[in-house]
Amino acid sequence: MKIDDHFFRHESGRILTALTRIFGVHNLAMAEDVVQDAFCRALDVWKMRGIPENPSAWLMMTAKNRALDLLRREHTARTFAPELGRLLQSEWTVAPVVDELFAANAIKDDLLRMIFSCCNPRLPEEAQIALILNILCGFTVDEIAGAFVSTHAAIEKRITRAKKVLANSKRLFDVTAASEFSDRLPTVHRALYLLFSEGYHGASAQTAIRQELCRESMRLIAVLIEHRHGATPATFALAALTSLHAARLPGRIDAFGNLHSLIDQDRSVWDRTLIAEGLKFLELSASGSDMSEYHIEAAIASHHACAKLWQDTDWEAIVSLYDALMSVRPSPIVGLNRAIAISQIAGPAKGIEEVLAIPDQERLVSYPFYFATLAELALRQRSLEAARAQFRQALALARNPMERRFLEGRIAACENPIGLE
Repeated sequence: MKIDDHFFRHESGRILTALTRIFGVHNLAMAEDVVQDAFCRALDVWKMRGIPENPSAWLMMTAKNRALDLLRREHTARTFAPELGRLLQSEWTVAPVVDELFAANAIKDDLLRMIFSCCNPRLPEEAQIALILNILCGFTVDEIAGAFVSTHAAIEKRITRAKKVLANSKRLFDVTAASEFSDRLPTVHRALYLLFSEGYHGASAQTAIRQELCRESMRLIAVLIEHRHGATPATFALAALTSLHAARLPGRIDAFGNLHSLIDQDRSVWDRTLIAEGLKFLELSASGSDMSEYHIEAAIASHHACAKLWQDTDWEAIVSLYDALMSVRPSPIVGLNRAIAISQIAGPAKGIEEVLAIPDQERLVSYPFYFATLAELALRQRSLEAARAQFRQALALARNPMERRFLEGRIAACENPIGLE
């Protein structure tokens, strides 16, 4: 069995939630230390003895034993989770309580409690999201900075402050309170959306796609759906969106790690099971009257997923959906995608016009695919010099080797534009 980053990311969130439920959110740093100790011990022991048959259970047992040691050693010097009271101070009850809180169902409930606890109303939304990504999803400060287009120092300060606010809470969020659950749900949606986006369109210096981040987002969305207050139309729409996008991941990169644009993807390798799941979730999302940004994005994704060929894509429907998305959540990136869709109907000249008319266009000047879009449209016009110049600007902004190879290939295509419009 091979242990990858996704495994440790997944286990980190599960173990940390159980420990925080036991120690109390005011002892979050202690819980994080125990997780770190368990992982370090695993790396040391597994290197010598090999990976155990059930590495997840091994980590859980190691963390649980360490938690019991700390509870027994510090019960007179430190207060733990207030709702557990004297149960954690009695030698007769402490072990059974810890066993119970490390059970699978308890961990799943506590995972949801922790997600919502991170969405403390005293924190700005971006701080709430950064906290979720860091504590529960194992994001590094640099990865979160990439997701927010921010600096390492700014994100580190934001997370540190957010953890202090969380540590001052008396207990984890009560996920049984329907009204409070609903108030915080949009922030949770946003965090899980950003988590998936960082995996799918990531700014990582190593790779353009990080499938483990996409899987982690989908896993947490599934946990949300399983809760009676979490199974809302917007949650189903988010599940549809992530499933439909994830279905196309096999076509985005080839066996050599090269990126492919949507027009060049081999659609036969798309995951049809995920497409079917995505369409099922999209149907479930129509159960209410609310129309969220996730509904619209999922509908756009469904048109792409259901088109057997690029030429079969219903671009008019997609443009209409982008118009709706611009009214719900206007952004330069949405504007750029809308312009691309318009160019498929009205031609590259109209596409360029729409790109140059995007509001807040200055926010796109550090985004390589802004210039790549202008280049592709110029290439379709057979304006080869203009296309080369734009591709070179995009190449200068490339964030990882995948993007660099892709853009170098497009520059080469300017030398031989056969088959372009």
